[in-house]
Amino acid sequence: MAEVSIRTMERSDIPDVAALEAVIYPTPWAPRVFFDELAMDNRRYLVAENTTSILGYGGLLIVDGDAHITTIAVAPESRGKKVGVRLMLALVDAALAAQARHLTLEVRVSNTSAQGLYERFGFEPVGRRKNYYQDEDALVMWATDIDTDAYAERISVIRRGMEEAA
Repeated sequence: MAEVSIRTMERSDIPDVAALEAVIYPTPWAPRVFFDELAMDNRRYLVAENTTSILGYGGLLIVDGDAHITTIAVAPESRGKKVGVRLMLALVDAALAAQARHLTLEVRVSNTSAQGLYERFGFEPVGRRKNYYQDEDALVMWATDIDTDAYAERISVIRRGMEEAA
């Protein structure tokens, strides 16, 4: 796989992001949602790309000391290649830059591979949202105290693992 880089999502990325969204999700966000999200000051959206295409994307909503991961997605052909880990590292960095103390997200109860990734990042299940995805419940997960030395060490271990694998 060509080198993967992470950068801020731009409006010009939205057609490709929306196309990827439509491949990944049964009820995808409309392109307008991404345009609206990018226009808000308390949102941060990122894309993972190689030299030829967008491989994934992720977003944050920042409210007071909390950062909510609004979306994270990786193209099916790029899964298992650490793109999700790279996006999560960048989302954590963005949350910390916005002075967030905690991270939260929802994930399909059936998506155990994503749950495993989030657990690596210190997320723990705290509840369920019934029919959150229309056809399935969501597991609500939180990573607390991301601004501590202990969490910084967790992230450092993940980064070192990425460097060693490269």
